[in-house]
Amino acid sequence: MEIEQLPELDRPNVIACFQGWNDAGQAATTAVRYLVEAWSAKKFAQIDPDEYYSFTDTRPTIRIVEGSSRELTWPGNEFFAFKGSGNTPAAVMMIGQEPNLKWRAFCGEVLNLARAVNARRIVTLGALITESVHTRPVPITGFSTESIIQNKFIAKSITRSSYEGPTGIVGVLHSACIDAEMPTASLWAGTPYYLGSTPNPKTAFGLLESIDDLFDLNINLNELKVVAEEFERQVSMAVHDNAEIQERIQSLEQAFDSSPGQQVPPQFPPTGALIDDLEQFLKRQREEGT
Repeated sequence: MEIEQLPELDRPNVIACFQGWNDAGQAATTAVRYLVEAWSAKKFAQIDPDEYYSFTDTRPTIRIVEGSSRELTWPGNEFFAFKGSGNTPAAVMMIGQEPNLKWRAFCGEVLNLARAVNARRIVTLGALITESVHTRPVPITGFSTESIIQNKFIAKSITRSSYEGPTGIVGVLHSACIDAEMPTASLWAGTPYYLGSTPNPKTAFGLLESIDDLFDLNINLNELKVVAEEFERQVSMAVHDNAEIQERIQSLEQAFDSSPGQQVPPQFPPTGALIDDLEQFLKRQREEGT
């Protein structure tokens, strides 16, 4: 852990997300980046990538700056501090990339930092591909080790995921928190599988809306809400002329309305069909705007 200067914070919430396997539609990272920008949070620490990445699997990237010079970026895990304001409590945001190596040691680094700032709890955010539908509320599952927070989960009909199988770093960090007796909560949002890897601001909005209610964060979500509504509108317009996909979407909507929160067996044509329609629609929108 490389710490520039440890901030003085009043029992902050640590809110963590990771790019990759745990981040369908880039929803979790979009959510946490929104917090960093909305709260003007300042970076104060990062984890040295050398110990935790195989660079043949997770490669650094090169980008051209100002047309000539090249800038190298390594896989990162960065921490940002927000001191709190008014009714909004202090927070530390972690934006990371799932490591390739030494997951237990990696989680130990995060826990040590959380203890150093006297964290109230660690909240992990994730997103996964489900049979949800873009025109309905974002499905959220989750769990908290704190009885008061867990009761809020139940009151808001947020159920614990029944998933069993391979897990990512989000699941491992959540387990490490339990072992270390660090209060923790984990929230997962479902993003429609027919959108593939398309960035999904509506799913990000669903995550932030949930943690705002659960932890009394008083987040101003107006800007992201507008973006989420526009995204929903654009997806609907993109598939407007595809009768087969429209029929399937309506079927999912009816199933959701009759049994909210229940998973529906996938009945869509190949994912590429809808993604192609969406990409073509967005391309036309860009061309018309120029």
